[in-house]
Amino acid sequence: MVAEFKLLGTSAGLGVPAFHCNCVACREALANPKWARTRSGAVINTEEETILVDASPDMRGQLLKEGIKAVDSLFITHWHYDHFGGIGDLEYYVKLERKEPVKLFLPPSAVDSFSKAYPFLEDVFDIDTWEFEHSYTFGELKLTVLPANHSIETGGILLEARKSIAYFTDTAGLPEKTVQLIHGVDTLVCDATFNGPNWYPHSHMSWEEAIILGQSVNVKQTVLTHMAMHYSEPTTVAEIQDKLKTNKQVAIAYDGMSFEI
Repeated sequence: MVAEFKLLGTSAGLGVPAFHCNCVACREALANPKWARTRSGAVINTEEETILVDASPDMRGQLLKEGIKAVDSLFITHWHYDHFGGIGDLEYYVKLERKEPVKLFLPPSAVDSFSKAYPFLEDVFDIDTWEFEHSYTFGELKLTVLPANHSIETGGILLEARKSIAYFTDTAGLPEKTVQLIHGVDTLVCDATFNGPNWYPHSHMSWEEAIILGQSVNVKQTVLTHMAMHYSEPTTVAEIQDKLKTNKQVAIAYDGMSFEI
């Protein structure tokens, strides 16, 4: 194993359970904490570095839960609150413990938004912008940012070492060039926001659409993430698992799920 890739959060923007909701998804999550979901994000652990992918509003709790005590780099896939809202949680880690900035890779279109929202964090981060199809190396691990289909500029992450993982939490299908570059990966961790009708077909997918995408790019395993569970029709993990029981190439993500790369 060159690195570990772990899902810190696996929900869409609402989280499961939601404080105001008593739907079947929320009741299931309260009864079985394995199916409680924080907002989506991930961590890559190599022998030398810890790299975060997104900083959800739940990041502090996620880092505590997983025992993560150091962060070296952070990639923000896109400038939506459920993916950057926890970025301020790194301020006092840097000032009190690390004593040097964390490397922050932003979407090019988000630099001004970051500066306006967080002027007090500019000394906390060494800020750079990621580029589509540009690869970054962390030891033996190669990380490449690839275009997604979302409502704003959004990147997905392709990780390649002894195994390969493509991570696209917010996308409606994929651009053709991205399809070519992730074709045949070992694992596709993919936007599966909706159960039932897709309210935002140009930005997100239902879990059924995510499975079709995985089949079309010939991946060995499709993992469903960024799951709202509340909408458009509330559902439970048990109900989805029952529908997937004959499909061994599909798994439902959960917070803390990990993969060897």
